[in-house]
Amino acid sequence: MKVAIVGTGYVGLVTGTCFAEVGMDVTCIDIDQKKIDNLHKGILPIYEPGLDEMVKRNVDKKRLHFSTSLKDSIQDAEVVFIAVGTPPDEDGSADLKYVLAVASSVGEHMTHPLVIVTKSTVPVSTAEKVRKALAEQLAKRGSNLDFYVASNPEFLKEGAAIEDFMKPDRIVVGVDRPEAEELMRKLYKPFLMNGHPIYFMDIPSAEMTKYAANAMLATKISFMNDIANLCEIMGADVNMVRKGIGSDARIGTKFIYPGVGYGGSCFPKDVKALIKTAKENKYDMRILNAVENVNESQKEVLFDKVKKHFNGDLKGKKFALWGLSFKPKTDDMREAPSLVIIDKLLKEGASVVAYDPVAMNEAKHTLKDTVEYAMDMYDTLNKADALLIVTEWPEFRVPDFDEVSNRLNEKVLFDGRNIFDPQDMKKLGYSYYCIGVRTN
Repeated sequence: MKVAIVGTGYVGLVTGTCFAEVGMDVTCIDIDQKKIDNLHKGILPIYEPGLDEMVKRNVDKKRLHFSTSLKDSIQDAEVVFIAVGTPPDEDGSADLKYVLAVASSVGEHMTHPLVIVTKSTVPVSTAEKVRKALAEQLAKRGSNLDFYVASNPEFLKEGAAIEDFMKPDRIVVGVDRPEAEELMRKLYKPFLMNGHPIYFMDIPSAEMTKYAANAMLATKISFMNDIANLCEIMGADVNMVRKGIGSDARIGTKFIYPGVGYGGSCFPKDVKALIKTAKENKYDMRILNAVENVNESQKEVLFDKVKKHFNGDLKGKKFALWGLSFKPKTDDMREAPSLVIIDKLLKEGASVVAYDPVAMNEAKHTLKDTVEYAMDMYDTLNKADALLIVTEWPEFRVPDFDEVSNRLNEKVLFDGRNIFDPQDMKKLGYSYYCIGVRTN
């Protein structure tokens, strides 16, 4: 089966590579010639554990190809996935210009019936806009070629995307023609053989499912952060509360870890887009407005603790910062809490020395030379006035505290991810601050 994937970002590259892994003949298409040249050399535009080896294996097997020509790449394809970016506009809505540009280009160049699938995260009714863009181009050509539109939202976690794709919790497909369902069922057959469920539904429901899933997960995070802040005020321990509620099967243990807020390419953008969609339809998403407000304020909680510890005067202070990406196992800096914390520290006249196991190059593009970059986690500590932990990378969990203590000016640690036990830190002589536990 031949598949074309338009877009070689996170979703497109993972999708294309995983389809190739199960035997499909896949061409990933991008207008960025440099990106395509790099992919031919084995240089990936994103970091995702295991993806580089999988890309190389399938290129070597001649199942995975890269091209800048959509026209050539769709000639033998049975299905075309649109997996380009949908960045937020200034008003929070999803910008669909890239999605619709691809749809128009497919309509301009298709030579046989195709299923065109939106894989990008798009608002409800986007499929109809894609259908219209395709139809307009075919009409200009005087062509009566048939085509089918479908929605197949992705549910990939950065850092675990390959596992999520190859062993999905569920596959959601929105269709409105039996021909599209038949082809999509054929496409996903290798994944269904191991019992992974596929849900066919109408297209608007499929489009909404993606937004509803991310909004629910964001809600769990903001709810737990709100509870954590109240725990700290009242003298309760949010870590104990988390265990107490997480044991309830109706709640579960996932996404109830307090911290410094969510970031990344999905939750912030999708929550904003869903709020905007509701507003356009004269409905107020009251819970999601609160979720977004809690998350924005939560990104400042660690900074507020820093400022309070130093009696409001951070001028000339030096801070070591561990973790820059919005979460472990990714180099994604989009909407990362670290950016807010660093910005506020710098505005107070402090300096920052940062380290991240994977996101250093991405951070240099984003932060430029506003911070100093260390070669390893311990080099951030030299003569620093405190250590801030912002991302819970595994290598930060069991540091050499003798080394940490010897390099810091003072034993002061701000733990934005509740990695350490407050009692252990007290025994080590640290002034220790975390989220949702009164420690000082």
